[in-house]
Amino acid sequence: MFNQIKTAALSALVGLGTLGTIPAAHADSLYLGFGNNQDPRFGVYTGDDDDGYYRRDRDWRRRGCSPDRALDKAERMGLHRVRIVDISRRTVKVAGRQYGDRVVVVFANERGCPIIYR
Repeated sequence: MFNQIKTAALSALVGLGTLGTIPAAHADSLYLGFGNNQDPRFGVYTGDDDDGYYRRDRDWRRRGCSPDRALDKAERMGLHRVRIVDISRRTVKVAGRQYGDRVVVVFANERGCPIIYR
């Protein structure tokens, strides 16, 4: 009986020791849980628990300048009562007021909404 317990403990120790050989790229999705008062589970969990948030965040940066993003950027530039005037394949034109004057800003339809004309 004691030999079986010793064998099980040794195999568990060897199994936990092999977790250190996992490459660093995969180690971020590995979780070794011993449980706590709210969650009494015990085990090794793998997988991504971010629900694709990083993927969504990365994807929106690849796309062009959306009208909402152009409006947000124009408001951060200090324009008030901003609105979309024109959207084409290459540009997004936004109009608004700044210091009482009418201002038109043209953004390129690329990542980051670079300003073409102000």
